[in-house]
Amino acid sequence: MTLTQQVITVAMCVLGTMATRFLPFIIFSDKRPTPKYVHYLGKALPAAVFGLLVVYCLKGVSVFSGSHGLPELIAVAVTAALHIWKKNMMLSIVGGTACYMLLVQLVF
Repeated sequence: MTLTQQVITVAMCVLGTMATRFLPFIIFSDKRPTPKYVHYLGKALPAAVFGLLVVYCLKGVSVFSGSHGLPELIAVAVTAALHIWKKNMMLSIVGGTACYMLLVQLVF
């Protein structure tokens, strides 16, 4: 890759990043009310993304071999319990991950 191509590549990456960061503030200014579908997406997407992550994390679990998915099941239960108890996404993710890592390394 030549120097010119490298400069163009970096410039396009910077332009794309800046556009995605500033465009929402330009489109949804304080002068106009935010559309209802944007409010709906703000409420619906976090749960949808979290559900997608759960499916992605558990897609390779085999209940017919190895530990039969017990570490994953226990870690998911710990994650859900922590989130229901404290309502803190960061705590529940870190706690569930730590629980899974400890189970896999020390128990199963």
